[in-house]
Amino acid sequence: MFKLLSQDTRHLIIEGVLGYPTHPMFADLEDMTGKSQATIKDHLETLTDAGLFARYTYEPSERKRDLSSQFYGFTERGVEVLHDYKYLRGLPVARTLYENTRKTEKIGRHVSVPRPELPDAVAEALEFDEPDLDAVDVNTKQLQPIDS
Repeated sequence: MFKLLSQDTRHLIIEGVLGYPTHPMFADLEDMTGKSQATIKDHLETLTDAGLFARYTYEPSERKRDLSSQFYGFTERGVEVLHDYKYLRGLPVARTLYENTRKTEKIGRHVSVPRPELPDAVAEALEFDEPDLDAVDVNTKQLQPIDS
């Protein structure tokens, strides 16, 4: 499993999906990883065959030319594996990196496209509470010199 998760392109895909505010479409993965469509397709198949990823379909958009209906995301098994390998610890960092990365106008529009619901266990595993940074006073602790 470690080999499956740590391969460079699959790792980029996993990090990209963790950082994405919802579950991304294929074009988002292409943009996030900088890899070719064929490469992404191969690695998505590998992750899907391993039971970590699934392709989710939003049926109301299937017949609409201007809206994507296919999205990729973790399965329940996928979030269990990510939990076991401590990937979910990086969720806040991945989201922050995504939010602070420059996106093309096209990719920026993708976030608002209607999507299917993820299974409850998956959606819950990918939630986290933002810390209230206003409640933290970083000036309350003073550094003490170390006795030599």
